[in-house]
Amino acid sequence: MTPAGRLQAAIELLEAIESDRRPADAVANEFLRTRRFIGGGDRRDISETVWGVLRARRRLGWWIERVDAAPTPRLMVLALMVLGGITVHRAAAEFGGSRFAPPALDDEERRALEKLDKHTLDHPNMSDGIRLEMPDFVVPLLRARFGDRLEAESDALMQPAPLDMRVNLLKTTREEAIGLLAKAKLKAEPTKLSPWGVRLAARQSVTTAAPFRDGLVEIQDEGSQLVALLADAKPGMRVADYCAGAGGKTLALAMTMENKGHIVACDVSSPRLDGAIKRLRRAGVHNAERHLLEPGDKWTKRQAGKFDVVLVDAPCTGTGTWRRNPDARLRLTETDLAELTVKQAKILDEAQRLVKPGGALIYATCSMLAAENEDQITAFLHRQPGFRVMPVGETFPGYLRGAYLRLSPARDGTDGFFACRMERAAATTA
Repeated sequence: MTPAGRLQAAIELLEAIESDRRPADAVANEFLRTRRFIGGGDRRDISETVWGVLRARRRLGWWIERVDAAPTPRLMVLALMVLGGITVHRAAAEFGGSRFAPPALDDEERRALEKLDKHTLDHPNMSDGIRLEMPDFVVPLLRARFGDRLEAESDALMQPAPLDMRVNLLKTTREEAIGLLAKAKLKAEPTKLSPWGVRLAARQSVTTAAPFRDGLVEIQDEGSQLVALLADAKPGMRVADYCAGAGGKTLALAMTMENKGHIVACDVSSPRLDGAIKRLRRAGVHNAERHLLEPGDKWTKRQAGKFDVVLVDAPCTGTGTWRRNPDARLRLTETDLAELTVKQAKILDEAQRLVKPGGALIYATCSMLAAENEDQITAFLHRQPGFRVMPVGETFPGYLRGAYLRLSPARDGTDGFFACRMERAAATTA
């Protein structure tokens, strides 16, 4: 594809994202899958433009409103180019100059670009929410968490996320996996925090490489790997992954259990659980089964008190994953947060029933908001006084130890994560 052709594809993809209620990555995957003529390099360029717009969406909208224009996907792309330092003449030359190029600029677009010329993306008159690219109501919540570090964390959230993978110790070692990835022309280095992780030097296609196809590595952010490390599931245990989704953490738990014992991957979504089947087979996991949690289901009641470890990776706002999902910050509302905190509390109260005396309950989110994290734990312990918090142990670097595991992009280089390990009091005998 020509550069102009890639621009037109990016504009069409942005239009599709705007008109679709699904997450941007799902829309993009379908968009690119149905256009097989778009090659791998073209896909990367198109995605870079689209995600660049999504990461700067509030600031771009502020500028476009300032110059009295409509925030169309075309003008968003053009504004990103001009505010990024490309001249108006050069930007206009990409439009209407070839067969597959976007149509030529109209008078309104040209006037808008001329007003944007010589400016940069940031402006001192922007509000904190616009400048930091997050919903206005989230700013004070994250300010309370990070204080003076908020600007650095916000900047990290606006950068592309690295590609982390977890090495499957059921099949190989980290050193061997790095060597096999190198043979597949994928340069990887050990992660700093996870003992099982590797990080690729840049975003690369790994799903067609032999180490991935053979189940030696699995795509998983380093922070997510640390949640599995905190669970400390051992061989022979009974473990419930209560919000398993497509099984990412189930795979990690099976690995730490050395395929010995029993894991039940639970979820309310049948399609998500079905998505775990191929991943479990590829990884060589055979100690896991799936269970669909349905309304009126008596499974939790029947299994009460039978599990050594229960992991609740709760549905959340996903504020810690905004590097990967920049469109999510555009959709998040205060109502969403309020509804999610109610759901999280309900899930915790249900899942705790499964924990046997002396067993562990791990609560985790990919959120950095106290309402979904520390506040949830405080409220849960008030409702369930039979549990106590177990501080993060010596497996983790000293600065991460304490009552809770807290991770953030700027400080730790991971997605934003929260996790807490709690223990149910052991049964007493008369």
